[in-house]
Amino acid sequence: MRELVEYIVKRIVDVPDDVEVQEIKAEKVILLEIRVAKEDMGKVIGRAGRVANALRTIVGAAAAKMKKRVMVEILED
Repeated sequence: MRELVEYIVKRIVDVPDDVEVQEIKAEKVILLEIRVAKEDMGKVIGRAGRVANALRTIVGAAAAKMKKRVMVEILED
């Protein structure tokens, strides 16, 4: 799951080397923390949050196949 998110986010931002994705797994929940450079935050969130919502939808669909719940947090580095 981490690799999928990292791949997508690195294609969106201007500074892909600053992207860091951490995956914290629990029994039924996966937490994904995405850290991006300050100047790339707008690109990852998108206009009216559309990019972030699309990312959460993709990750949620992948997690549903694994019978897990995923929480995605986008943080400024």
